[in-house]
Amino acid sequence: MATVGVIGCGLMGSGIAKNLLKNNYDVFVYDINEDAVRNLVNHGAVAASKPEELASQVDYLILSLTSPELVKEIVLNEDRGVLYRMNQGKFILDMSTNDVNLTRQIHEMAQARGVEFYDCPLSGGPDGANNGTLTIMIGGNEEKLDEILPVLKAIGKHIEYLGESGAGQTVKLCHNMVVAGVISLVSEAFLTGEKAGVSKEKLASILQKGSGQTRAMDVFGVNILDQSFGNVKFSLANMTKDIHLYRNLAEDHQVSTLVSEMTHQLFTLGRNKGKGNLDSSAVYEVLAEMMEKSLIHE
Repeated sequence: MATVGVIGCGLMGSGIAKNLLKNNYDVFVYDINEDAVRNLVNHGAVAASKPEELASQVDYLILSLTSPELVKEIVLNEDRGVLYRMNQGKFILDMSTNDVNLTRQIHEMAQARGVEFYDCPLSGGPDGANNGTLTIMIGGNEEKLDEILPVLKAIGKHIEYLGESGAGQTVKLCHNMVVAGVISLVSEAFLTGEKAGVSKEKLASILQKGSGQTRAMDVFGVNILDQSFGNVKFSLANMTKDIHLYRNLAEDHQVSTLVSEMTHQLFTLGRNKGKGNLDSSAVYEVLAEMMEKSLIHE
């Protein structure tokens, strides 16, 4: 059986690693969080002491990292970069949400070294990672796609090839921008309904039965209704990062970000107010606090 390395064993990476183990892959793992690594070792994974050590031993290397800066450091560092330790003919599958330009840069550099680099960002959250039901958005060389599909099918249910390098990240950033916008608008609508005398529970019920129905409500709405923002489906800090990446992409292609601007401001404000570790649905709390402050100053 092929060997797979996973760098980044957080909420997503740990679920990915466990499903690879369930599908009888030999799995090597690395994370700075020793407890996360220890948990996966208890499930049958092999711990690596350094990313570069892991890279030289695997056929497929999965990245599940929190920022483009970290992806760049792990992959391209001149002394420790995993790209320079991968054997020719092997694969790097970047399941982080990454900058499109950086993705294409790494792809070109990997090609020059005989390594295939695919952007494979995910949707489905920790539940999807744990259950092996993730949606995987793929960008990269189509001619090698069949060689990575068995690995992807071990962790995902909906696997979509979208085009050349960067296509997967482009779709993921647009997807997350829409989700962030929906969360923001739903939060405002709930607050408006409540002020007008209709509970957010009743409003949510009708939204999900009408044309306003949205899967974002299924995923994040429970946290808003219960105000359980510590139940992190996708952190506000990570969503803020993705909104920023989306806006960079839009500006690179001279697309106005007028519509997304207010969502960008709300999430940035939430992060600056110390809510980054809460769920993205905590933007509801940001709006509620703004409303209270406005009433106090009236």
